[in-house]
Amino acid sequence: MTGEAELIARIQRRMSARGSRFLRLGMEDDAAILRPARGTELLVTCDAFLEGVHFLRNKHKAEVVGFKAVARATSDIAAMGGVPQVFLLGLALPESQTTRWLDGFLAGMRRAARRFGMVLAGGDTTRHRQILIQVTVIGEISIGKAVLRSGARPGDLICVSGRLGEAQLGLELVRRGLDRHRHYRPLLRKHFYPEPRLELGKWLAERRMASAMIDTSDGLSTDLGHICEASGVGARVYMDRIPIVTVPEALRRRGLDPWEFALKGGEDYELLFTVPRRQSRRLPAKFRGVPVTVIGEITRGKKMLLTRSGGRTVPLRPRGWDPFRST
Repeated sequence: MTGEAELIARIQRRMSARGSRFLRLGMEDDAAILRPARGTELLVTCDAFLEGVHFLRNKHKAEVVGFKAVARATSDIAAMGGVPQVFLLGLALPESQTTRWLDGFLAGMRRAARRFGMVLAGGDTTRHRQILIQVTVIGEISIGKAVLRSGARPGDLICVSGRLGEAQLGLELVRRGLDRHRHYRPLLRKHFYPEPRLELGKWLAERRMASAMIDTSDGLSTDLGHICEASGVGARVYMDRIPIVTVPEALRRRGLDPWEFALKGGEDYELLFTVPRRQSRRLPAKFRGVPVTVIGEITRGKKMLLTRSGGRTVPLRPRGWDPFRST
């Protein structure tokens, strides 16, 4: 690699922005020019993805890192019911990673962009001893239809898509060196290739079904806490209703607990949302093959409670991912 200009050209060749009606001008100038549709407003979110914090270079393939970097940020658009359109890439990396590793990273990023219907609109690059990634996603939604965290009301049902704890299980397999075991490879998919629930989020927003919504990036106990805090309410969750990851018995004997993963594990990028009871009959049990499960209800009190099997109720404390919590 001879310099930044060649690095940028390498990115441009592999991340074509052709065919986007939303992007009027992209990587070829100092700033992108966007052209949102009439009657829409923009959604903008950014997400950091850092070596040593969110991924390990010797454990996660470059293609996985590229895909996941885009998917993580895109999930925030799904959580508001929007449609992603373009993304910006901030990339710092060592010179030694500007050829083969970069090509794999861009391949994964391109795969995610195509899957989620986006193009790369621009960004910035620099040199650093570690790989540091910042992805900004810009989407659009019909004016007034964005689903916020702050809309939950007492009596609303608490719902979640998919199964919880799958990504945490994959991470634990990587940490323990079990990721190369052929029997466990299918269990890695959610950790490596998360799927933002874009279609479900859009469906809920368009029909004004969800009163509040968030994605499960930090874990059920923490993300539900965000909804409760923003809405000024409490919650009761029924443990036996939570759709948990299936953990093989051999892994359970190694101490891998599916309930722990479901309550505290992050990076599932499922949708956690509330629905007024009067709307609950319109809620499907599955949406395009993805299960939708009612796991509790919003309460007037400010506390979050977990009702275990047998009826015993305990506090549900936010113990999911927090980069600033030391214990």
